[in-house]
Amino acid sequence: MAVHEFNIIPRFGELDPYNHVNHAVYVAYFEAARCVALEHIAMALPDLEARGIQIVVTQLDVRFKLPATARDKLLVETEVIEVRRASSRWGQRVLREEDGAVLVTAEVVAGVCDTNGKPMRPPADLMEALATLDRPSEA
Repeated sequence: MAVHEFNIIPRFGELDPYNHVNHAVYVAYFEAARCVALEHIAMALPDLEARGIQIVVTQLDVRFKLPATARDKLLVETEVIEVRRASSRWGQRVLREEDGAVLVTAEVVAGVCDTNGKPMRPPADLMEALATLDRPSEA
C-alpha cells in the first residue's frame, strides 16, 4: 500500500470572506483524511475503541502555502512517516487536483492510549497496519 488519498470539495460554510477555505477548516480535512485512511487499513476508530484503544493527536504543525477556493477540487494525501513504540508521526498535504499545487502541509504526532487516556503500547497488528501507510521508496 502507499499514501492514502481522500477527495474533498470545499463547502460554502468553510469559506472566509475572501472566498478562501478558512485556515481552521484544514485541520478538519486532515482529521477526516486520517480517519478514512485508518478505515482503509481495517483500523477504524470505532473498532479500535471497542478493543480499548484510542489514537489521539498530541502535536499538530500546519503550514499554509496557497489558498483553496470554493471552486477547487482538493486531494488530501496521508502517510505515516514513522512508527514509534507508543506513537506515530503522520505527514499530510492538501493539493489542488487541477494543477497538483501543494496548498497546505501538516505533520501530526499521534499517541496511543487506552480508553481512560493512559498511554499504552499499541498492539502489533495496529503497528503493522500503520506501516502500510507509507510513501513507496522511489527507485
